[in-house]
Order: sequence, then structure tokens, then C-alpha cells
Amino acid sequence: PHTHAAAAAALPGPPPRRPPRPPQVSVKMTFEPPKGIRANLKGTWAAVTHQQWDQCEKPAEWHKLLFGLSFFHAALQERRKFGPLGWNIRYEFNTTDLDMSMETLRMFLDEQPEIPWEALLYVTGQINYGGRVTDDWDRRNLMVMLRRFYCVPILTDGYYFAAGSDQYYAPPDAGAGPDGLGAVRAYVDQLPYDDPVSIFGMHSNAKITYEWQGTEKLLFTVTSIQPRSGGGGAGSSEEDTVLELCEKLRQDVPAPLSRDDAGEATFALNEKGELNSLQIVLLHEMERFNRLLSTASSSLTELGKAIQGLVVMSADLDAMYGSMLKNQVPKIWEKVGYPSLKPLSSWMKDLASRVAFMRSWLTTGQPTCFALPAFFFPQGFMTGILQMHARRYAIPIDSLAFSYTVLQEESGAELTAPPPDGVYIDGFFLDGGRWDRERHMLADSRPKIMYDTLPVIHFMPTQNFKRDAADYECPLYKTAARAGVLSTTGQSTNFVVAVDMPTDKDPDYWVSMGTAMLCALAD
Repeated sequence: PHTHAAAAAALPGPPPRRPPRPPQVSVKMTFEPPKGIRANLKGTWAAVTHQQWDQCEKPAEWHKLLFGLSFFHAALQERRKFGPLGWNIRYEFNTTDLDMSMETLRMFLDEQPEIPWEALLYVTGQINYGGRVTDDWDRRNLMVMLRRFYCVPILTDGYYFAAGSDQYYAPPDAGAGPDGLGAVRAYVDQLPYDDPVSIFGMHSNAKITYEWQGTEKLLFTVTSIQPRSGGGGAGSSEEDTVLELCEKLRQDVPAPLSRDDAGEATFALNEKGELNSLQIVLLHEMERFNRLLSTASSSLTELGKAIQGLVVMSADLDAMYGSMLKNQVPKIWEKVGYPSLKPLSSWMKDLASRVAFMRSWLTTGQPTCFALPAFFFPQGFMTGILQMHARRYAIPIDSLAFSYTVLQEESGAELTAPPPDGVYIDGFFLDGGRWDRERHMLADSRPKIMYDTLPVIHFMPTQNFKRDAADYECPLYKTAARAGVLSTTGQSTNFVVAVDMPTDKDPDYWVSMGTAMLCALAD
């Protein structure tokens, strides 16, 4: 027994219990650029070391261009606050882009006897910063901004970055060492906190746009977190309000477009017994509108029944219920609808006007003037115009492009006949500028007037068209958001076409302004 007890005592026992681990807590940190040109420049120059300041063999040029690069980096990031007027897409430029561009600048200055401006612009704009940019029009804007800071005049002391302001410039070179770097930091410290919009080359209305967007975001946040109330007292309940709105909207939904209502000439066949390109475009548009109208009508009926307890309230109907309380277009409609930023009340009026145009085309034949904003897919309509012109004159379609003439007539109602070739189109808005009716060219926006209407524009297919470099190549977008999904062609789905517009200013001026044409506003 004693032997067994000794052997048992010699065996290893169970391992000791480990104390329970304390709960793990983590902190996620992110770096966002400071707000304002001054704060951004302070952060940049606080990170510049004395070794970086003194490392170039061309110190005078290096110091001037280095400050221009830092100012360009700050302006890129601050321009994002203006929303679509600043950039179509919000890009996350960061200090890595700046560090690579600083090294590129130093390398070019050290290795080349003369400053290679073109190479410097290309590597910095198209590669270091442009590698993040997916929109071609944003890339154009970026290069225009960079040319303001990478240019010969910046090497002088009388070159100012902002029009009408003598506060923003590359400070005079104070030499190498701590004194030179300290002079730059001291200059940055005395810059104003409030940035004038002229730094970005924009109109004073851009500040109104920025403040309005901030207000809209605040109100949207407040309404989205507002709890649903059940009503009470003599007031109608939430369900009664939505039910009444459902009935009203169901009556306002236009009737479907039927081919049986077509006029005699609407779908008349050509000499080959075929439909032309525009007739096919109309059929496709009718199909898209009918799908949207059917979805809207049936979902409104189902939601009314669900509120009354006659059918089950599905997830789509519940989301639709919440959208209608906030005056928003239901997601179930957006899936089969056209791009739009309008609230529900304005969206219904816009839908009625679009369907009315298509119904007029269906019943009375091809209109004298087309409303391009009424189309689901305006790019298809534009291609159809080119196809008809190519077949009429036996011209290769890939050699055709549109030339543009802005007419005196304000709307298609003032026109009596269609053009011999091409089409008349109206219904456009101009953002970031206005159309001068007297001088017949682009002009600066009037104060506090954010958008301007455009007269009728003649879209004329032209063979081997070469645009005038003096004209401003103005992009046309479906909505004021401007951003869209990249299609298989590499273009944004929100972009329609670029319209050449006459101007007496450098086209880069309008690029900085963010000037663009819109098919529809947000309200």
C-alpha cells in the first residue's frame, strides 16, 4: 500500500488553472486632414524636416515649388467640402501622395539642368495623385489645379494663388537652415482661418452651396433618427397619413404607354420595311417607363392593403412606408427608375412630365424639339441620332461626333419645325456659370443664383469634327450628384456627353469653377 501511494504521489497532477483573461479593449484610430488651408499647411510644414529643406541642389526653385506643392495638396483636400461642385467623386488624398510628389520634385530638380515642367506635371498629376482619380473630368480638374502651382511664375515673388487676394503666395526664399524653414512656418501661422473660395478658382456662390449642403446633411440626420409617433388626440395617425398619401399618389401615377395609342407616322416603316433608330429608342423608353409605372402603382396598392391589415407587411413595403413618411422616393421604385435626387413630391411631378413627353411623341409623332432630360437612357438617344445621320448620308458612324449651337429660343415651344439634320434639345440647367443671352457665351453666375437655364441647343452630327480649343468642353450629367458607376466603356453612367460652349476666358477658368450642364436638379 505504501508503494502504491508513493507511485501515485509521483504522477503529475492536472495543470493549474489559468486565471481568466481580462476583457480585451481596442481603440481604432484614423487620420483625417485638418479643416482649412491654414491648418492643413501647418500640419504639412510641421512634418518637413531641416534635412528635407536643405537636400536639393537648386535651393531657390526647390523652396518655391515645395511650398506650391504643399498648397496644392491642401487645396485638393479642401475642395472636397463643396461636394459635386468640387469633385465628382470624393477622393481620399493623403500624406503618402504628398511625400511621393516631394521626392519626385527633388529628383527632377537634382537630375535635370532645367526644370522639366511637362514631366513634373505628368508624374505628379497623372501618377502620384491621379492614380486615385477614376473620373476623367476630375482628372482634368486636378491637372488644372496643379498647373497653378507648378508653373514658371511661382518662382517669382509677385505670383499670387488666389485672384483678388494678396495673402496667398509662395513666401520669399529665406535661405537654407532653420531660419529658412522657420520663415515658411511663420508665414503659414499668419494666414487667415477662413478660406476665400477664390483659392479654388470658384465663384462666391460655392460658399453658399457648401453651407447649404451642411444644413441638408444635418436635417437629414435629424429626420432619420426621429422616432415614429403613433399620433393621438384629434390629429390623424401615422398610418392614416401614409394611407391617404398612397391613395393620392396612386391616382397621380400616369397610365401606361401603349403602342395601340401610336399615331400613324410614329412607327411608320422605312423603304426597307424597318423601324429607324429613334423609333426603336422610343419603344425601349416606353418599356422602361411602363415597368416603373407598374411597380409604382402595384406597390402603392399593396402598401395600402398592408396598412389596413389585409396583406402581410413585407420588408420592401415597410421600407416604402418609412420613405413616404420622409418624403423620399421608395427604394423599390429607384431599382426600376431613372437617376434622380428629387424628393417624393417633386419626383412625382417630374415623372408626370417625362411620361407626358413620351406620350406626346407616341401619339403625334417625332417632336420638333426633344427633351433629353425626359429619357431613361439619354446616351441611347444620342447614339440613335448618329446612326440615322450615318445611314442617311452613308457615312461611317465612328467618324461622326456632335457639334453644338446654342440658339436664341428659350424652349422648344418657340420652334416651328425640326432642323434638316440633327435635333433640337431643351430642358438643360447650367451649374457653376450662366449663359449670357446678349454676348452669346458663358459668363459668371449672378450672386445667390445657383443655377441658370439654357436655351435650345442644336445637336448636329458632324463628320471628323475637331473642337475649337478656345471653347469650354462642358460635361453634361443626368443629376446634380455628377458621380456615377463606371460603365464598361470607362465612362460614368451619370455622364451623357460633353458640349462645347463659347467663352472669352481660358477654358481652365470654367474647369476650376466646376461648370457643368445638368439634366435635372435636386428639387
